[in-house]
Amino acid sequence: MSSILGLIGRDKELFGADIAANEKNLSKIVNCSRFLVLGGAGSIGQAVTKEIFKRNPAKLHVVDISENNLVELVRDIRSSFGYIDGEFRTFALDIGSLEYDAFFQADGQYDYILNLSALKHVRSEKDPYTLMRMVDVNVFNTDKTLQQAIDSGVKKYFCVSTDKAANPVNMMGASKRIMEMFLMRRSLEIDISTARFANVAFSDGSLLHGFNQRLEKRQPIVAPNDVRRYFVTPKESGELCLMSCIFGDNRDIFFPKLSENLHLISFADIAVKYLEEKGLEPVLCGSEGEVRELVKTLPEQGKWPCLFTGSDTTGEKDFEEFYTDRETLDMERYVNLGIIKNDAEFDERLLGEFESRIAALKHGLAWTKEDLVQLFFNMIPDFGHKETGKYLDSKM
Repeated sequence: MSSILGLIGRDKELFGADIAANEKNLSKIVNCSRFLVLGGAGSIGQAVTKEIFKRNPAKLHVVDISENNLVELVRDIRSSFGYIDGEFRTFALDIGSLEYDAFFQADGQYDYILNLSALKHVRSEKDPYTLMRMVDVNVFNTDKTLQQAIDSGVKKYFCVSTDKAANPVNMMGASKRIMEMFLMRRSLEIDISTARFANVAFSDGSLLHGFNQRLEKRQPIVAPNDVRRYFVTPKESGELCLMSCIFGDNRDIFFPKLSENLHLISFADIAVKYLEEKGLEPVLCGSEGEVRELVKTLPEQGKWPCLFTGSDTTGEKDFEEFYTDRETLDMERYVNLGIIKNDAEFDERLLGEFESRIAALKHGLAWTKEDLVQLFFNMIPDFGHKETGKYLDSKM
């Protein structure tokens, strides 16, 4: 933990005061409750699962599509925490599948459902097929599991949103904004809370996680030098989700307050800190060819080639924000947690139109990215989508 904190430019955990002030009540509620964590083997899902597990829940079921990540989650938990008195089980299932529906119908007895499953990469909007899957996972799987929660009498449903849903400029952020609209509709029948938070440092598939992979594979470090982001640690992401799930009122969105404890840092700056912590000297290069060539010889000298460039890919947001000036905030309840308070505002006609248009496109087995972008604009008229024609998959 201290290592990650140092790399993102901090010396203390963000939510320590809020967790400490609420720990007794938090542990008491978790201890007598039954939990289902969806997407529980991803980076945030694992962090949430650990936060629940260590407070000895009555029941904890974890579902994820990744069999390998579930195995690692169990090994990690057994190695760190051991066992609980309650029931702890994992299931390698696709939430959108018939098998998942059968699993839920056979049990379904939960007090809290936490949905951490998502397609989170901006790069997923590069083709129309992955983009449609993003709509399925981020919007329709959420809506389906929400309806199942309502039907089985679940007390509370938690779902992760994203800071990129505030004034979205990419399709991932916009899909989460649309998901929030569907949540508002269901909030008339079940209590729902969510969280928007910063980038999770070294989460699976992230650029920072890629630094580990590059060193392991003896490959150069490449990062943008003009993109600055807020970061939380995996543990902090778990704490934020659990606090929102347990203590959030219906329709609340929790987010980290911007304070002296949370500040912007560039990927290039983190790369330099990362290499220095590994005892390596960063060597700045001018081209992809140069870094690929130098990585053959520099590591033996305690040096590592780096390429830091400007960002020009589709969907990159110039700055990060957790809320808009149109949203109502509660900044008093917690020390480092802010809360967006929402009314149940949604347009039933628009939601129905979105559902029917997506269904029609799927039925025809043919759609373009433009079809989906237009649908997103119908839902979010001020959607700031900018298409540059360039995507991360075309770069190192």
